[in-house]
Amino acid sequence: MEDFLSKSFLANTALDWALALVVTAFVWVAVRILVRILLSRMRVLAAKTETDVDDLVTELLDKTKVFFVALVALYAGARSLEFSGGVDSVLTRIVIIGFLIQGAFWADGIVNYILGSWAQKKFKDDPTVATAMGSVRFLIRLGVWSTFVMLALDNLGIDVGPLVASLGIGGLALGLALQGTLSDLFASFSIIFDKPFAVGDFIQVGSLAGTVQHVGLKTTRVTALTGEQLIFSNSDLLGSRIQNLQRRDERRCSFILGVTYDTDPDQLERIPDFIKEIVENKDCTRFDRCFFMAFGDSALNFEVVYYMLDPDYLLYAATNHSINLDIFRKFNEEGIEFAYPTQTINMQSLDEKTEG
Repeated sequence: MEDFLSKSFLANTALDWALALVVTAFVWVAVRILVRILLSRMRVLAAKTETDVDDLVTELLDKTKVFFVALVALYAGARSLEFSGGVDSVLTRIVIIGFLIQGAFWADGIVNYILGSWAQKKFKDDPTVATAMGSVRFLIRLGVWSTFVMLALDNLGIDVGPLVASLGIGGLALGLALQGTLSDLFASFSIIFDKPFAVGDFIQVGSLAGTVQHVGLKTTRVTALTGEQLIFSNSDLLGSRIQNLQRRDERRCSFILGVTYDTDPDQLERIPDFIKEIVENKDCTRFDRCFFMAFGDSALNFEVVYYMLDPDYLLYAATNHSINLDIFRKFNEEGIEFAYPTQTINMQSLDEKTEG
């Protein structure tokens, strides 16, 4: 037995290998138990507190991979063994690469948690954020993993300089080829995060107007009042002047009211009072003004302005309908006639003209 334990294998005795195996098993079990205990306690703590630190630690512990624990255990066990310079160098490189891979998982977890927490706080009820966040996460993860892959290749002795240069040239060519698509992609990020409008808003772009139904990575879809679907390129949309009619607190309503020239002056003086009383008797309205503004070609014109305290279009239409009916009834009661385009022709005979 003593001869077997003292027998050398790869410059180490069997006793050394047995000791290394025991250390490896012990570290494996200890680290696995420690990670599980910490993860369990951090989850309980995270559920009780509102701070972000414990949630982030929980996320990182959950991202700790089995291969990394095994690598730590094997490295701890190998410290009690003696290897030649070449074997020791290879072992060190394997450990460093393992740490880099685990570091990439941790970095990915940090990015994922920060982005998710930020989006949850700022865009909690916005359904369009999920699409954009998926794209943002992909781009950032691609950058994180590319960085760690470069570090791993450099650790293996591979010159990454030409590779980085090639990727830069390839990325530039790809960016030029996909210039329009990338412009729409980043425009969608601006729309979603800067929020000039959101799904459900009623917007007007030039002569086109409608309700926003979907904000995608390349296009935004709007349903017009007449029912058809309008599709805007995101970059073109942001380059236009957008009127977000949904985000007004009030709706300004104005119209011109014309009465005939033979209306009695006392009646003209009472018209603003009639209009004010009718408007103020409606719900969700605020009377602004009613003035005799101009002598028209065939009418005495009053300008009427009032505000809807709720900007909803259907409510405005119903209220305006009711106001118009009340004005019509009130004018009938008062004997006030609405004006309409008329033309008076004076007829004179030739004899009358000669005598004149």
